[in-house]
Amino acid sequence: MNHVYEAFAVPGFLLFMAIEFIYARRKKKKEIFKFSSSITNISIGVADRLMDLFFSGSFYALYYYVYKNFHFFDIGKSWYVWVILILATDLVWYWYHRLGHEVNVLWGAHIVHHQSEEFNYTVSARITIFQAFVRTVFWSFLPLVGFHPDMVIPILLFHGAYSFFTHTQMIGKLGFLENILITPSHHRVHHASDEKYLNKNYGDVFVFWDMLFGTFQREQEAPTYGITHPLKSNSFLWQHFHYVLEIAVAVNRAATFKDKFLAVFGPPENMDPRIRPALERKYKIHTEKAQTNANFRFYLNFQLAVSIISLFVMSVMYDQMETASIVAISSTILVTLINCGALLEQKRWIYYLEIIRFFIPIIYVSQQYAGPEFLITMTVTFIIVSMLFPLQEWYHKRLFEERPELA
Repeated sequence: MNHVYEAFAVPGFLLFMAIEFIYARRKKKKEIFKFSSSITNISIGVADRLMDLFFSGSFYALYYYVYKNFHFFDIGKSWYVWVILILATDLVWYWYHRLGHEVNVLWGAHIVHHQSEEFNYTVSARITIFQAFVRTVFWSFLPLVGFHPDMVIPILLFHGAYSFFTHTQMIGKLGFLENILITPSHHRVHHASDEKYLNKNYGDVFVFWDMLFGTFQREQEAPTYGITHPLKSNSFLWQHFHYVLEIAVAVNRAATFKDKFLAVFGPPENMDPRIRPALERKYKIHTEKAQTNANFRFYLNFQLAVSIISLFVMSVMYDQMETASIVAISSTILVTLINCGALLEQKRWIYYLEIIRFFIPIIYVSQQYAGPEFLITMTVTFIIVSMLFPLQEWYHKRLFEERPELA
């Protein structure tokens, strides 16, 4: 499929993030954006968009397959079907979203979206490929009923774009629209960890599903954002997989089949809160970090900018690129995103991650153009330079004011 149109959504969303950032600063609300959190949010979004390059075509093909082989009704493509479809899509979203909060294994796919303790447009980027797979299963009900994929796909793209704009604190309440649409005010409630706001406002576009099913709550007190037990980590890997590990531990500890089943399919609020702290100690997830300097922030921003530009170029050129080039660029982007989180966490293996990233393009050039001699020469050269100069110590001093006690 052609990825060009989807590629240009990336700079569009980044533009709105920049506008919101500038507007927040002018309104003296700098606290809305936190450096480490925003870096983490965008990193997760870049990874999701990268995975979309590989899987979105398969998702769309699934809708056509389901429609062609299993659809119940011939609904057609009349103008009024668009109205019915957007309502049906929002209803499916409501139950997908609600079950994503009420079933442990589905919450494991969705929790990443709620971990951020800030709330701005960067938070909308916190989508994972796991969540996309779950969502696709639910979306498949639309072609199964009889809505043509030629109509379903544009509606889904509209849904995704609309939800982006509800992730902001810079837009207040919107008068009578509060009784019709899911507004930023309603979605702020959904992202809150306050007791009165928990499990509320699951709708994506329209608010009446929440009103109908008893999950609607208006914004009153200012919300506290994040999950009820804050993650306190910016690690790219930990944010994606901590809850999967928690479920695995809960299953392992369960004595009966029923308890094991509930550990996977039961409600998240029944998860033993002692499991995560134990995992944090096991995997040395720390929250207090050494002082960083201007080089550190510049380096993180530069890495993320290069990743975004690389993603954009690859999205535009995807259908013309060779597999080896796609693998090399994708690997470099993923290692960079992991590195951003590791830098924020100041893990002891960040230097070695840099080495891996350094050698990815070298391996690519060696495999595609220069032959194994190039790889051998570069490897020997790196080993010699590392023996003659304290590269690891230099690396740490450039990024941190004092060499930190790495985790």
